[in-house]
Amino acid sequence: MAAGAATGGSVRADTYKDARGWLLLPSWAVLGIFVLGPVCMMLVYSFLTKEFRGGVIWEFSLAAYDQFFFDRGLFGDEPPTIEWTYIAIFWRSIWQAGAATLLSLLIGFPTAYFIATRPEHIRPVWVFLITIPYWVNLLIRTVSMKFLLRDQGPLNDFLTGTGLIDSPIHIINTNFAVQLGLFYSYLPFMVLPIYAAVERYNFSLSEAAADLYASKWTTLRRIVLPAVKPGVVAGCILVFVPSMGSFLAPDLLGGAKNFMIGSLIEEQFKGNAGNWPFGAAASMILLTMVLIILLFSARQQAKADKAGG
Repeated sequence: MAAGAATGGSVRADTYKDARGWLLLPSWAVLGIFVLGPVCMMLVYSFLTKEFRGGVIWEFSLAAYDQFFFDRGLFGDEPPTIEWTYIAIFWRSIWQAGAATLLSLLIGFPTAYFIATRPEHIRPVWVFLITIPYWVNLLIRTVSMKFLLRDQGPLNDFLTGTGLIDSPIHIINTNFAVQLGLFYSYLPFMVLPIYAAVERYNFSLSEAAADLYASKWTTLRRIVLPAVKPGVVAGCILVFVPSMGSFLAPDLLGGAKNFMIGSLIEEQFKGNAGNWPFGAAASMILLTMVLIILLFSARQQAKADKAGG
C-alpha cells in the first residue's frame, strides 16, 4: 500500500483471483439453465417433425422453415411459391414495433428531459410515477386498456358526452389500438435510459451554445442529442425488441386481423392443434432478426465511440 502511494499509483489487488471461477459458477449455471437452455431447446425443436396429435417426432427436418417461407399447396406436392402470409405477419410486427418505438421516443424524450431538469429532491417522485404501472401485471393493464378503448368504454362515453363526436369511435381491433397498447406497455423502457443520460449531461454546454447565439433547436440537434445518444439508442432497443415479440397487445387489442409474430408463435404451442416445430422455427427467425438489430446497433455505437475518441 505504501509502495503504491509512494509511486503515485493505485493498488488494484484481485483478492478473489483464485476463486473467481467458483464465484461465477452459480451465475453461469443460472444463465445456462434458464437462458441458453430454452433457446437451445427451441433451436432443436425447429428442426424436428410435427406429431399429428401435438408435440414432436424426433426426425430432423427443415419442414418448419420451409413452411414459413414457401407454400407448396394443400397436400405439399405443388411447386413452391413464396408464402406471403407469414412474411406479412413478420413485416407487420416490424412496423408495429417501429411505430411504437417512434411514439415512445416522441413522448419519452421530453418526459425524460423534464424529469432530469427538475430539482434533485423531486426527481425520484417523477421516476416513481413513471414506474407505478409496472406494479400491476401486464395482462391486467392490457385488459384495462381494452375496457378504456372499447366502443362503450369511458373514452368514447366522455367524447360523446362532451359533444366532440356524434357516435363512438371504433378503436378496438385496429392497428392503432395495438400501437397504443405497445406504447403504454413499454414507454418506461424509453424514459428511464434517456433520463439517466440527460441527468449526466453537462448543461453548461447548452449555456455556452446560447452565448454563441445558437437557437434552441440547434442546441438540441447539435449538442444535446449527440451527448445523450447512448440513452436514446438503449431506450429504442428496449422498446423495439419486446414490442416485436409481444402477443398480449395484438391478441387483446388487435384481434385476428392484426396478428403479430408473437401471436403466431403463441398459437403454435396451444393444445393439440399446435405445431411446435413451426412455432420454434418462427421463434428462431425472430431471435435472428433481433440479434441482427442488436449487432448492428453495437457496431454503430462502437464506430461512434471510436470516432469520438
